Amino acid sequence: MKSPRALFVIGLCVGVLAGAALMRLFGTSKSQTSAEVSRAAETLATITGNSGTSALDSLPAVDARRFSEALAQVRREYVDEVSDARLIDGAMRGMLAGLDVHSAYLDRREYEEIRRGAAGNYPGIGIEVVADNGLIKVQRPLDESPAARAGIRQGDLILRIDGEPVGANVAAAIEQMRGPAGSLVRLTVRRAEGNELVEVALERARVEVHSVSTTKLAPEYAYVRIASFSETTPADFEQALQQLRSSQPELRGIVIDLRNNPGGVLESAVAVADALLEQGNIVVARGRAPDARFRMDARPGQVLAGIDIAVLVNGASASAAEILAGALKDNRRALLVGRRTYGKGSVQSVIPLADGRAIKLTTSRYATPSGEFINEKGIEPDVALRGPDAAPTDPSVDDEVRAAQRELQRRVPRGTRTAETRAPRA
Repeated sequence: MKSPRALFVIGLCVGVLAGAALMRLFGTSKSQTSAEVSRAAETLATITGNSGTSALDSLPAVDARRFSEALAQVRREYVDEVSDARLIDGAMRGMLAGLDVHSAYLDRREYEEIRRGAAGNYPGIGIEVVADNGLIKVQRPLDESPAARAGIRQGDLILRIDGEPVGANVAAAIEQMRGPAGSLVRLTVRRAEGNELVEVALERARVEVHSVSTTKLAPEYAYVRIASFSETTPADFEQALQQLRSSQPELRGIVIDLRNNPGGVLESAVAVADALLEQGNIVVARGRAPDARFRMDARPGQVLAGIDIAVLVNGASASAAEILAGALKDNRRALLVGRRTYGKGSVQSVIPLADGRAIKLTTSRYATPSGEFINEKGIEPDVALRGPDAAPTDPSVDDEVRAAQRELQRRVPRGTRTAETRAPRA
């Protein structure tokens, strides 16, 4: 079996030849001279920060030479001149992408995006946007954000940002609209109603993203939506429940909506599960590194004692959302309603590298309290709903929310029973 360092260099080689950043290579089959190969190896050692004894020095000669040959060939024969830094970036992307669909190399911008998402706040104007027929459409303005205060509405189309036309590249548009708090950005917007063109100047601010929202369904029933899991989700969740208990003293049941929740911070999902469980296992993870093997259990005390719970899931409920759904289902604390979940039963660690870059690496696979490893399997609901996956809409008219509420009303209270914890099964 090859050493990890050998696999690293082989991955880099594959990345150079097939990485997304390099596109397609157009070269000849000319063999490289020893001098060219040596120069390529020296370039790699310099770019990766290796001086003196390089990681390449400890590899079998055939593996080191394979990478050096590929690098030298690209530098000499590729149709356009490419910087060495770009070659290494492309090689890193190829190596990480070749491991699994969730591992990735992150440049500075991508790493910053992940950190912003986990923190639950960012500097900007506070809108969610999507691509729509070659335009950028406002999905919703965030509460109390600069966009909401300026009158930006759901369905508005953003045509220009600071006078520059906007294309269908959502990521580029988001980057343009973000900036230091206190700075100005000017938008040209076509209203969703009336087709009116308006010019709006907004002052960027630190935007707080709250992933938890609530709605009253009936005097005895409420709806809680968790859109994703950030560092602020546990506090937002407990605050939302306190408000519900205060405004609905006769509360008997809650529908927790995890549909289209892509996951996020694992610890946040565990904290929400802990708040709803009196006892029992929440998740067990298995990995090679010591800190990738762990078990998390609920601590005594729960915030909804005596109140029944239904959890709505679909095929886009993934990762941390599945940890919460699995913990509540297996501990018999909630009724799972909807469709089989996505099946992302793995944990990714974001590991910083030099110069503001990072890698997102799969380090563990986890099992639910029943012992099931759900990766590529998903979790089956207790009550299956027919038809294709549906995205959350206004809960007062959402048929799936109504279906979950009916299931709560017709069932005997599930209380705080705890499932027997079994050893994980591969």
